[in-house]
Parts: sequence; structure tokens; C-alpha cells
Amino acid sequence: MFGYVTANKPELKIREFARYRGFYCGLCRRLRRNYGLSGQLTLTYDMTFLIILLSSLYEPETQESRKRCLVHPGRRQFMLQNEISDYAAAMNVLLSHDHFADNWQDEKKLRSLVAMKIFAGKKKRIVRQYPRQARAVREALAELAEREREDCRDIDAVSRPFGALMAELFVWREDSFGNILRPFGFYLGKFIYIIDAWMDVEDDRKKGCYNPFAERCGEPDFDERVRDMLDGTLRMAVAEFEKLPCEQDLALLRNILYEGVWTKSERKQKDDE
Repeated sequence: MFGYVTANKPELKIREFARYRGFYCGLCRRLRRNYGLSGQLTLTYDMTFLIILLSSLYEPETQESRKRCLVHPGRRQFMLQNEISDYAAAMNVLLSHDHFADNWQDEKKLRSLVAMKIFAGKKKRIVRQYPRQARAVREALAELAEREREDCRDIDAVSRPFGALMAELFVWREDSFGNILRPFGFYLGKFIYIIDAWMDVEDDRKKGCYNPFAERCGEPDFDERVRDMLDGTLRMAVAEFEKLPCEQDLALLRNILYEGVWTKSERKQKDDE
């Protein structure tokens, strides 16, 4: 369920894109420093959004630098890093471990088992450091597995666990902002689960894998009804987001939430036409 919370890059101004890439490259750097090369390979734009949002909200001291990396050895990359980069790196690795564990459980792919073993030790350290978030991930994935075993077709019920998971991940600190960040993360998490199920439904049917939309995807106006569902869920998330006193990178954050989250599905629809 990775890769949906990203920017609509063609619509970003040059400075906005530079900061977006800066936080992304900064996260890559922290993943490598804190969790090694295997940790670096889990890099996602989804956690980059988490850094930008929480940095805008809490305004921590952010270090700017230019450094070379393995991907771009010939040119120094602009990087933005702060203490939230460490938090997002930890959440990235935590989710990656359980993503591989879920894939192993569902499809018995050897590479998922190997990756799960590689990240097991890293996860233990993160669980000790962030017990609340780790517990939320564990409980949410257990509930998701139960819904799948029941072959649940209620999209609201089956998307709630991932919403609950994301609600806790967006709460970096237990303070008054949590009253907004939790519902924001909850609705964004539900959106991610629903759009992922929608995009994967044809492949899941062919593979015989669970998908809550499996019996409905051939119905008239199926895509339109799912799009309406997604739009309503995202509106709930955006309504919470707009309550936050974010000023720095506000245009970038709005680009991601209003436009970027749709880019992956729109690209797929164009390819299918």
C-alpha cells in the first residue's frame, strides 16, 4: 500500500520541488545511517509527506546540506534533515517489515521471507523506541488478516484497521495536535487502503487473492462509485488537515493532498485506455 501519498510534480514550483526532493533525499540519508543499506531500500514518498507535514507543524531545526549518494555519485544532492526524519525512517522500516511479513503470509514468496528476516532485528529496536506505534501496526494488521480470513466485503469495515494504523503513525508526540492528526491519519489511511484495493482488484482476481471489491468490479458504474467513495474519504482527511496551523510548505502539502494522491490511479487509467 505504498506510493500513493506523493506530489503532482509538474504542478510544483521550482522551490517547492527542491524542498520536496530535499526532504526525500534527507530521509534516504537517515535510513542509510540508522538502518543500513537494507533500510535505505525501503525509501518511500509516503513517509516524505509525513516529514513535511510534521516539520511544518512543529518547525524543528532543519539541517540543509549537499552530499553525494550511491544513486547520484557524480553530483551532490540537496538534503533537508531534522529529528522528524529519524521518526519517519523508523516508521518506514516498521511498516516495511510488516509489509514483507504480510506478503509472505499471503503469497509465500521467498524474497518476502528473506526481507522479513533481515528487518526483524531492526524492528525490535523500533518497537522499544516507539511502543505505541508498533502496537498500533501489530493490532491493525492482525485485524486486517482476520477480515481477510472472513472474506469481508464491507469496505468500510475492512479499511478501518489501516486507518487506525495511520492515525497513530501521524501522532509523533502526544499533545493537543493529536486531536487533529489522529482523525486526519485515520481518513488518509482509509483512502490509501481503498484506492490500493481498487487498483489491484483485477490482478487479485486473477491470482485468487483476497480483495474486498472482487465481487463488485464487474458491476455497472463500479469505478465511478469507488471514485465517489474515495473522494468522500479524502474530503474528510482534508477537512482535518485544514485545521492544522501549517504555514511552511503549505502549498506543497496541498499539492500532495489535493492532487498528488490521485496521480497513480490516473496514470493506470490512462494506461488501460
